[in-house]
Amino acid sequence: MDNKRSRLKTVLFKACSSLGKKSLNYLNIILYLVTSFWDFFLKAESTPVKKGFFRVKHQQLPTMKKLPITVRQSQQVNKLARLRQRLRDPEWRRYGYLLLLGKAMAIMMLFMVLAFIPNLMVTPALAADPVLKGNDIVNPINTLWTLLAAFLVFAMQVGFTMLEAGFCRSRETVNVLMECIVDTCLCGLLFYAWGFAFMFSHGNGLIGLNWFFLQGAASTYESTGVAFLAFWLFQFAFADTCSTITSGAMIGRTGFIGDLLYSTGVSGFIYPIIGHWAWGPDGFLATMGSKEGFLPFLGIGFHDFAGSTVVHTIGGFIALAGAIALGPRLGRRFKRDGGGPMLPHDLVIAASGGLILWFGWYGFNPGSTLSAMDFVGTGRVAANTTLAACAGGLSALFFVYPKTKKWDLGFTVNGFLAGLVAITCPCYWVNPTGSIIIGAVAGVVVVLGIELLEWLRIDDPIGAVPVHGFCGIWGTWSLGLFATGEFGATGPISPDVSAPLRGLFYGGGIQVLSAQVIGNLIIAVSTFAVAMGLMYLVNLTGTLRVSKEGELEGLDLHEHGIPAYPEYVISPSVNPDSSALEELNR
Repeated sequence: MDNKRSRLKTVLFKACSSLGKKSLNYLNIILYLVTSFWDFFLKAESTPVKKGFFRVKHQQLPTMKKLPITVRQSQQVNKLARLRQRLRDPEWRRYGYLLLLGKAMAIMMLFMVLAFIPNLMVTPALAADPVLKGNDIVNPINTLWTLLAAFLVFAMQVGFTMLEAGFCRSRETVNVLMECIVDTCLCGLLFYAWGFAFMFSHGNGLIGLNWFFLQGAASTYESTGVAFLAFWLFQFAFADTCSTITSGAMIGRTGFIGDLLYSTGVSGFIYPIIGHWAWGPDGFLATMGSKEGFLPFLGIGFHDFAGSTVVHTIGGFIALAGAIALGPRLGRRFKRDGGGPMLPHDLVIAASGGLILWFGWYGFNPGSTLSAMDFVGTGRVAANTTLAACAGGLSALFFVYPKTKKWDLGFTVNGFLAGLVAITCPCYWVNPTGSIIIGAVAGVVVVLGIELLEWLRIDDPIGAVPVHGFCGIWGTWSLGLFATGEFGATGPISPDVSAPLRGLFYGGGIQVLSAQVIGNLIIAVSTFAVAMGLMYLVNLTGTLRVSKEGELEGLDLHEHGIPAYPEYVISPSVNPDSSALEELNR
């Protein structure tokens, strides 16, 4: 059909071109006639026709002879006789020449318009149209939706920055702001150079081996219909989230150069390589259970819809490694030693940052559909995300109250964040009731996780390890319990329900649960082991932790030369105890 249409266009184009050439010849003849007429007109100055020549139709010329009555009779007019009579008159002959000239010029203009129409309307197809492949067809609606989600996820950096700045001490606020901003800039360049290639390109089960510096890719990412660079931007925002999670457990005592070094390792190597295992097109966990894949007897692969494992568990366990390698902040005494957590300096900022994170999560989870066409699935994900966060915040609040006899704001904020982390993996495959249960359990898990770190004497100022690490594990495992068996996978045009996931509580047995536990543990253990090696390597350079004097002075002044609040006197005496002053006097 396309070839016939192309041949027809070619024939029409050639015909119009030939007609155009003939029209040029006619134009030359007409120009000759116009020139001759003009010469005649100039010579006829003395005649009465000159002044009224173009009004000859509307008035009777004085020299024209009237036709005989027999010729002018209404129904009996002999046209040939009338024509012969008029041609004998010189004035009528001039009028006839003028009339013929006008008609000829009008016809000539029509020919010219017809000759140029093909070039104005369509480009002639002289060759066969190119064959488009699936990866060359960009779906504009899905691309726009993915970009909008990427913007929301990137806005979470504002939430992380405010959350960490609010929970830290005032004398290290500028350091927190700098680390979050610089980590974002560093992550963007590393993810452009090789991070995205390691994580999302084809290679083998362990690492991607193509698309370095974003070269050689198709118009869209795989079969999503999403423009390649739009997908890159979306995934960069995820990688930046993982890097920021890590810094949350290490604030207050990390040197700025050390932060740059470990952030390079996290954004450039740990996150993209380990993330490839679960999210890469040929990652061994993504293809787990297949006939030629890892653990074929499972019959099912590892699933993580939006990143409870890939983003949050990885980020949480890198944070755990960093907190262990650094040790606690000076003056930090734990409950088993008669102390307690250091007080946050601004809970207004911290709570506001938490709510901004909640808002950004609507890009994190619903955006992971990569499809605005999957209306039902996207709406379900958004609703499940909301309900899990609500349940997590309330369960943490009421679970803490009997222990402290206070309505604790910090635990409540971490509670709804825990619910958001937990629902990130199963949000597409569970129903609203399952989401509420998952979020409520996460609120309890985060409280128990904070108390566990306190008992282990691990200093985590904002609770990054329990919120992201421990609740990421719970959320990943919960898919194997609460998947309803109604939903399969999202798609660029419509959802695919050919292979739905069914959890233990819905009659699916332990197949999905087994795959989730195995995949999650492999990633968690591998991440922690590699991250510990990275942190100790950076520590050997002497840049991971600032000096004792620098930490007591405050990172803002020591590392950046300016306090966050110059109008106020910031001193170590604002700590919950005076052990920092004792350290300084030694």
